[in-house]
Amino acid sequence: MVSIEDAQGIILQYAAPLPVEEVPLLQGLARVLASDIHSPFDIPLTDNSAMDGYAFSFGSLRGDRLAVSGFVAAGHAMRDPVPPGTAVKIMTGACMPPGCDTVVPVEETKPLPGEIRLTAPVRQGSHIRRRGEDVKAGTRVIAGGSVIRPQETAMMASLGMSKAAVFRKPMAAILATGDELLPLGEAPVPGQIVNSNSIAIAAQITEARAKPVDLGIAPDDFEATKNRIRQALSEADLLVTTGGVSVGDKDYVKVAIEELGGRIIFWKVNMKPGKPVAFAVLDGKPVFALPGNPVAAMVGFEMFVRPALLKMAGGSRIMRPVISACLKSPLANKGERPQLVRALVALEDGKQRVAVTANQGSANILSLVQSNGLLKLPAATALAAGDAAEVILLDREYFDERCISPGKTAPSSPQPSP
Repeated sequence: MVSIEDAQGIILQYAAPLPVEEVPLLQGLARVLASDIHSPFDIPLTDNSAMDGYAFSFGSLRGDRLAVSGFVAAGHAMRDPVPPGTAVKIMTGACMPPGCDTVVPVEETKPLPGEIRLTAPVRQGSHIRRRGEDVKAGTRVIAGGSVIRPQETAMMASLGMSKAAVFRKPMAAILATGDELLPLGEAPVPGQIVNSNSIAIAAQITEARAKPVDLGIAPDDFEATKNRIRQALSEADLLVTTGGVSVGDKDYVKVAIEELGGRIIFWKVNMKPGKPVAFAVLDGKPVFALPGNPVAAMVGFEMFVRPALLKMAGGSRIMRPVISACLKSPLANKGERPQLVRALVALEDGKQRVAVTANQGSANILSLVQSNGLLKLPAATALAAGDAAEVILLDREYFDERCISPGKTAPSSPQPSP
């Protein structure tokens, strides 16, 4: 069996960034920028007022009074110089008139007939945003490889860009296998299972900034499985199957891949849950054959498919963050495989603490619902309460919401089975 780390390294060798495309600016949100963006001009383009007030030449100021000789609004500019000893009323963002080098805010003046009186000391050059103060022409404002957030979108819009050059989103096909599976909306009878895997994997694909293509359910039939796999790779950049990858009489996925000319790169990973994971390449495209048990499939996706999709989408930060947290109760792994234990991390008494969630069976989705991380528990290991453990954070953006408030306890949970 291959280790988790070796499996990830092998997979990433076969995951290459997809071609670049131009999309409308708003559609670039959460996509990866293909190249650096430099500002074509200074920001701001000219000196302008940072306040609603009055602009004048500080050197011509005599006493505390200035005659008001004009008005300039944002979006407009005065061409003629302002006469010495006078001021013009100016709005925030308006271009500084010729001959003016200082702005006094309106609240620091008192209006009089035809003039203003300054009511506070004035410093030369105050309340002016200088040309190029924010960005000089030619400055790199966004690095290629950045994930476009609203702030990057705002920056590009300020440069007048209507489109963004981004890496194409991967199209990831999903194929569930098994006679026992039912589509969503149908009531199961004994021996049948609702196909939650396809929607779960589709959600994970979407979260990984890719596009899911649901190919439905393939029955336990060799030709049907082979045909669906062929169809998948004609429509998508990558294929994820669930079920049919173990050693049962009707587990046809690996054989079908090989029959179609694919190459199985590895089968079985030294981990629990999710040992019977297979990775193959067919028609130059990655194929992931995940187990049929829901948790095993979702954990397998997290560890292997998600990094590949993010790399194909042009990403460089493709692995989940890992933190160290103190165990809230003893935890043991008597088995020979490392375990990825569903767990809940919380900040308590200034420390990150972690508790195991629900029953750790590979079909128990509730254990994932109650978790925000996967605790990495090495084989043949016993940890005491208070020991440090490594935890892969699954949903960092929701971390604070999922944390337990100080003084509360995590849901009670049995220990993982040997």
